[in-house]
Amino acid sequence: MDGLYNETLHHLDKAFRKLQGMVPAPQRVPLGDGYVYRYVEKTIQQAVIQKLARVVSGLHAARLLLENGFLQEQGAIHRMLDEFHEDVLFLSYAIIGGEQIPEHDKFLQHFYQEDEKLYMVRRKKIQTYNAEFESKWTGESSDRGVKLSRTLYSSYSRFVHGVSSHIMDMYGGDPRRFHLHGMQGTSRQEEHRYDLYNPFFRAIIGFAVAAEAFGDRDLSLTLHTFLLDFDRQSGRNNAFRGSDSQSK
Repeated sequence: MDGLYNETLHHLDKAFRKLQGMVPAPQRVPLGDGYVYRYVEKTIQQAVIQKLARVVSGLHAARLLLENGFLQEQGAIHRMLDEFHEDVLFLSYAIIGGEQIPEHDKFLQHFYQEDEKLYMVRRKKIQTYNAEFESKWTGESSDRGVKLSRTLYSSYSRFVHGVSSHIMDMYGGDPRRFHLHGMQGTSRQEEHRYDLYNPFFRAIIGFAVAAEAFGDRDLSLTLHTFLLDFDRQSGRNNAFRGSDSQSK
């Protein structure tokens, strides 16, 4: 799978550079005695770009953690990637649908606020919006999409919060001990290697939807085509199960 992941990251990097070029570039603004770079227009499209940047860097981070056996930390990254994916869809669907609901405005206000004191949109509202928007395409009940999103969110949250059952996965071996320096070569590593497919799969979907939102139909179709090829080469075949495309 390493070669396939490398190919995926190559596609995503190219797509990112193309989409990035479609929005006004960051500007240098003063901060204290120095300066920082900011998107001064603070548009919804620029927010999508920033979330996509974290998707790509997060995929790299998940691979590095996996290869070095830091599986709890990889699980936490997967939770972050899930949120970034939901955020990309949430913002992109607003562009595609041509309508921003109050939650979109609140999301962007908080996202661009430097001191982070503003109200955050609850994750459940983002998940519900995404599921309802997608149900218009699929004809299926939005309840299924909401349930799936919350199941994934809850599952990966256990890595973030460090529940006992997950932490105890670090214990074992001969002699028995907590693996504080990674779990390379263990069965747990192979389980997490198998799970790495999921954030890569969803990342391709997120980029394809973002490309559609940016009006680049050709790029969106190219990414959808690659999604099918990625899924076929992986042997998982989730993309050919229709509505199960986001499942494990």
